[in-house]
Order: sequence, then structure tokens, then C-alpha cells
Amino acid sequence: MKRYNPDTVKALLQQLAVALNVSGPDAAMFADSLVEADINGTSTHGVSRANIYSRRIQKGLIDPRAELKINQRRDAVLAVDAGNGLGQVQAVKVLDLLIPLARAYGVASATISNSQHFGALSYFCNRAADQNMILFATTNVEPSMSPTGSSQAYFGTNPIGISFPTGKGFHIKVDLATSIVARGNIIAANKKGESIPEGWALDVDGNPTTDAGKALLGTVLTMAGHKGYALALMAEVLAGTLSGAAMGYNVGSMYKDMDRKQDVGHFFWLADIDAFMDIDTFKMRVDTMIDEIKSCRKRSGVDEVLVPGERSDRTARANREQGIVIGEETLKELRGLCEEFKVPYSL
Repeated sequence: MKRYNPDTVKALLQQLAVALNVSGPDAAMFADSLVEADINGTSTHGVSRANIYSRRIQKGLIDPRAELKINQRRDAVLAVDAGNGLGQVQAVKVLDLLIPLARAYGVASATISNSQHFGALSYFCNRAADQNMILFATTNVEPSMSPTGSSQAYFGTNPIGISFPTGKGFHIKVDLATSIVARGNIIAANKKGESIPEGWALDVDGNPTTDAGKALLGTVLTMAGHKGYALALMAEVLAGTLSGAAMGYNVGSMYKDMDRKQDVGHFFWLADIDAFMDIDTFKMRVDTMIDEIKSCRKRSGVDEVLVPGERSDRTARANREQGIVIGEETLKELRGLCEEFKVPYSL
């Protein structure tokens, strides 16, 4: 498979975003978030989404110049309106507001309403870990997952994320959908005309299906049965209910609702590790835990015990050196956008 230099891809996406009236700095932030997802192996939330964001901007469903509005504020708590702007851009700006608050107060938190799908949670969690902080983040998403016992989509795949800095050269990273699989994998399979494994989804009538198209019309299954349902509900309350954003099946679809905004909500809780203990002591303790985990007795046929974030770090190192893989369908969309907006196609 052909690979592409990440910096070249970022530059192209930034040019396209500027052509769509996104400011230069915001365009750079937006492009970085998409390419970093591909670099870390989460291509379902990366460059492949550039086309739909562009189309929604074109239709006036995303404001490329949106300003953040703080609706309520206490010392280290913010209730923010994203102004229907690009989710990745507005979320980074909120995180940048929280970091000095967490340094001052030890912890800080924010709800974000009137936002969009904002890509991979780990992008924000890792940015916080780069600052020796811990970010717990969650978001609601367009409805695609039914409560246990139901066949009607109510929740999104409502992911939960958190990252921890270490002394090992990578962050411990937890970024998981509360569904059995991220819906982006089903979207990707549908684009390629491929089937999906049994146990991933139900069709619109509540029957198990391996047809990606029928799965997209039906519902994704929760992870771990009723436990995934409970976690999805938790994420919905924190990101949707508490923020004042849309909830459940009232959240707009990124792909299907091309006549209304999404009104997605996010929740950030940020902690400054140094408020709890010396950062070097924390990293030493985390590294000790990692060493103990990796020295645990291995199962038959297992060469190495990995910790969350280690595999994606290895993927990222390889992709930064060798380039990222971009599917032909996505390349076709990028070529079309470049032609439409008179941006030189540089890949």
C-alpha cells in the first residue's frame, strides 16, 4: 500500500480548510488532529472524515469561524458553547483554557455544547499528558446504539478516554467506544463493500447482521452487554445532559442529517498530577507498574504483554517514519475537494 508523508497531508488539509474560510491557526489545528489520528492507527477518525467536515461547512452546518462562548464559570469550572464550530478546534481551545486553571487549582473541568463530532478522544488526552496532566474525556455521538433489550438506536457509541504520562517514552492511553466496535469501522467496511463480523450489529428490525449497510441503518451492539449500556448512559449524562447539548436520538447525524446541526456535547475533567504528588515520583510509580504488568506470566503463544497505548505508540513511530496509508476512496474525495476549491493536489 502506498504511504504519504504526514506533514504533506497536513499541509494539504490545512490549505483545504483555509479555502473553506477556516482561519490559518484553526486550519492547522484541524489538520493536525486528523492526521494524528491516522498516525496513531485510528484512521476511522482521521483523514477519511475530511470530506464530510468540508461538506457540512459548505452547507452552513458548521461555522468555520465560530467563537467560543463561556456561558457559566466558577473558579475552575467552565460551561462552554462551541458556537457550532469545528469540534476538534473548539475542544483544543477549551483544553488550553483548562490547563492554567488545573495548574492553579489542581483540577479543572468543562462541559462543551453546540459542537460537532471531534475525532479521536486520545488526541486531547495525549495533549494533556504532554503537559504532565491527566484528562478524562467523553462525548456523546449521533445515535447508533440501542439500550440493552431495545432494537432502536438511542445512544451514540459514546467513547471514554484518558491518558497518563510515563517515563517510558509513550503515554498509557485508554480510548474506547462503549460499543463492541467503533462505528467508524462499520462505515469503513461499508465504503469498501465488505461484510462485518457477527456480533457487531443488529439490522433495523433487531436481527443480527453482517451486512455493513444494514448495520448502519440498524444499531451497533454495546460492549460487554449491559455494562456497555451503563457506560454509554454515563457518557450521555456527562457530555449531553450536563452540557445542555442534544441528548440521545436528538443528536444530529454527521452523515444523514445534512439539513441541521449536530449539537454534540463533550465533557473534560483535567487534573494536574503535581497537585497530588511530584510528577517524577508519579512517573516512577507508573513505570514500576508497567514493568510489573509486562513481567506477568504469559499465556501460551503470547510473546509480550502490552499496556494500553503501547501498540499505538509503535504504530505512530512507524507511520511517522514510513508515512500514513490513505484509502483510495479518501484520496478520490481529496482530489475532488482540491479541484473544487482550486487547491493544488500535492499527494
